[in-house]
Amino acid sequence: MPASPPKKSRRAARHVKAVNIALQGGGSHGAFTWGVLDKLFEDDRVWVEAISGTSAGAMNAVVAAQGMYDDGAKGARVALVKFWKSVSASGQFSPIQRTPLARMQGSWSLDDNPMFQWMNLVQNFAAPNDFNPLNINPLRIMLNEQVDFAKVRACQDMELFLGATNVETGRSRVFERSEIDCDAVLASACLPELFKAVEMDGMHYWDGGYTGNPPLYPFFYNSPSDDIIIVQINPIFREGAPKTAAEIQNRVNEITFNSALMHELRSIDFVSRLLESGKLDPAEYRHMNIHMIQSRKRMRPLDASSKLNTEWAFLKHLFGIGRDAAERWLAESFDYLGVRSSVDIRKMFDGYARLPTHHPDETT
Repeated sequence: MPASPPKKSRRAARHVKAVNIALQGGGSHGAFTWGVLDKLFEDDRVWVEAISGTSAGAMNAVVAAQGMYDDGAKGARVALVKFWKSVSASGQFSPIQRTPLARMQGSWSLDDNPMFQWMNLVQNFAAPNDFNPLNINPLRIMLNEQVDFAKVRACQDMELFLGATNVETGRSRVFERSEIDCDAVLASACLPELFKAVEMDGMHYWDGGYTGNPPLYPFFYNSPSDDIIIVQINPIFREGAPKTAAEIQNRVNEITFNSALMHELRSIDFVSRLLESGKLDPAEYRHMNIHMIQSRKRMRPLDASSKLNTEWAFLKHLFGIGRDAAERWLAESFDYLGVRSSVDIRKMFDGYARLPTHHPDETT
């Protein structure tokens, strides 16, 4: 059923700060992002101009847009709860569950699950064409049940940008709000080890994390806000060298999915330096304020296998971590919005490069 005509923007005088939000992917760890968004939408001082997202971040983005269309920020919060409950329900009968030992130990890991181990083994010598020839994707069913994409495209309150990777060219493809449908979201979340590339208009797409996790550049040209809040799931820094095969693969994925983000952050910092030195015309180039909401200390112990854990208790655990992180960030950094970055990009990269054992900001 087509959506009603677009509604007038709900931004009001109480929304004293406008922001762009960039959402990383990370499987069920996207429930951390759900918690962050819940807190930001709850805070009446904040107006969200635009959201970019990749993979799980893309799903959070379209669900929030549908909720925003229905009932503003309150509707976005309600829609996100409903969506993550459906994620949990859809995985309830999955053979990939925590083992009794993991439950006894209080671990959220699925590493000891025989089905998870078998799936990892199969991926080493078989492609999706081999073990999933019918290209069955449970995400498609869930998205079509939970998301009215006509409402997403009609939402005038905020812009949306979903990142995917063009398989043939290796370049980033950003879907804008008017283009977004179920295929666009699936393209953004298409892990090539699990699913066939998503074909759209004769082109093939994989997960957007390879080329932008999440993409930032759309904000430069399509949003009036100069502030970008990055909701980070994948840690940039991880202490020590990985030892097991699973740890090595997890770290490879983290580095891969953060590389495009780091490149964009360095570019933003470079432009800022040139603007500060008067070498660029501020009428042609923008200075963007960068902010980051994360919880290094509480998220880092979660291994890669837990990204497939859809137990409601785990999702609520991640939601709580996200809420706490956003609440802490608002208390510490809200006044920086519209003024300056709350993240020192130069110091952050220099700190990671020189850091022998730990990052100075390990309290969160």
